[in-house]
Amino acid sequence: MQEFVVLVDENDQVIGQMEKMEAHQKALLHRAFSVMVFNSNNELLLQKRAYSKYHSGGLWTNTTCSHPRPEETILEAGSRRLNEEMGMTCELTQAFSFIYKAKLDQGLTEYELDHVMIGFSDETPHLNLEEASAFKWMSMSDLKKDMAQNQQFYTAWFKILIDQHFETIQQFLIYESL
Repeated sequence: MQEFVVLVDENDQVIGQMEKMEAHQKALLHRAFSVMVFNSNNELLLQKRAYSKYHSGGLWTNTTCSHPRPEETILEAGSRRLNEEMGMTCELTQAFSFIYKAKLDQGLTEYELDHVMIGFSDETPHLNLEEASAFKWMSMSDLKKDMAQNQQFYTAWFKILIDQHFETIQQFLIYESL
């Protein structure tokens, strides 16, 4: 089954759709999303992408990420992929969006308007091993330190997300009152 992505302009206005691999080969701007699920300790759930993925296999990234189907809203797509990849559900909130462009392996380029969604859960993931090979919970400060020392272990978009939007993400975390 072919998968299609939604092509957009820089204002997120739909300009068409294209088969996913073709859009990545041609480096065309398309709609994407990144889900970040935090637990009650403000730790982010990371997934290690399955080694069999068509790009960035074996790298650590945010809880889940993908592309909405042409008929889906961002929140519907985020919930669908969270369940498909991590075997879990939680309420998601659209937090912000950003545009990035990154060359990947396999001659592909990600050029995405990435909608970031944030959720909270203490549920233990039940991984779909075709999508993710491992998971771990990590504090944002430990993540930022590890990412600075071990960039090669993280996906291109996740490094951009953390580097450029760290403070924005922090604003969504639940802080315990004293």
